[in-house]
Amino acid sequence: MAYIAEKFPITRVLNIEYNQVLPYIFSSKLRGKELPEGKVKNFHRAKMSANINLITKQKWVVSTNLNYRYISAETEMNNPAGALFDSKEDYHYHSESLTFTYFSKLFRKMVIYSASASLDGSEQHFERLRGIATATMVLKANAKTKMSVGLFVAIDPSVKTPVIPTFTYEHKFKNGFIANVILPRSVYLRKSIAENGRISIGSELDVTSFYLYNIENKNNKYEFRQLDINSGLIYEQYLGSSFVATVKSGAKSMMRSRVFEKSESYDSYIFRAKPQTALYVGVGLSFNPFVREAAAR
Repeated sequence: MAYIAEKFPITRVLNIEYNQVLPYIFSSKLRGKELPEGKVKNFHRAKMSANINLITKQKWVVSTNLNYRYISAETEMNNPAGALFDSKEDYHYHSESLTFTYFSKLFRKMVIYSASASLDGSEQHFERLRGIATATMVLKANAKTKMSVGLFVAIDPSVKTPVIPTFTYEHKFKNGFIANVILPRSVYLRKSIAENGRISIGSELDVTSFYLYNIENKNNKYEFRQLDINSGLIYEQYLGSSFVATVKSGAKSMMRSRVFEKSESYDSYIFRAKPQTALYVGVGLSFNPFVREAAAR
């Protein structure tokens, strides 16, 4: 509770974001066959999320996470005959999860265990049920330094690496800078500005995904999944009344873009794209009522 009571918590109770990616070029293959070079002329995404504790006890918590994403993309490509054509598509993606978190001790260290069940889909159907389990040991936690190690396990046949080690590190330097590392998710160097502002520079991992239907006149269901690394600057401003405004900008490196049948693994793809790095801008607004509790103490 002390962690989320900060003005700029990692997990926000309610969060709304809008991101715009500037035009970029990409090469692609369909079933192993090279396609003409294409261009994404316009790409924007709106995202809303909620993180709510349903039951809170001394040693365990039951919480829910709700997500919705709207994606709009306008693409320009040449067909094999040489004719130029445009395509504009809108996609809707949502996910809902229920998480049980348990706090214990091992070797005199705090250990946090969690188990989650999540369901996602589009505006047409619920699609995939996933399971996630984590174990995190807090190695150090004082006023200046927080450090932990753990394991992340995904119960999902479409995931390429189901078991991932995790590491978090936060250190407050004397000059006011804060190193914030959450591997494999993000690495940031942060600095408070005045009383209610904060600027961050670094990189974070992101995933763009949604479901596709009626590809190649087939009834099979497909998923588009793209791994992104966003590198740049983030400015956050505490507005009072538990609200935080965010502005971000930088370079988006799209590492892998694939389309695969929902019942298959991520490696059994039918379409693969290699996008160029593109610039992005984003704005956001979040609400965290626990800040009021921190201010009152």
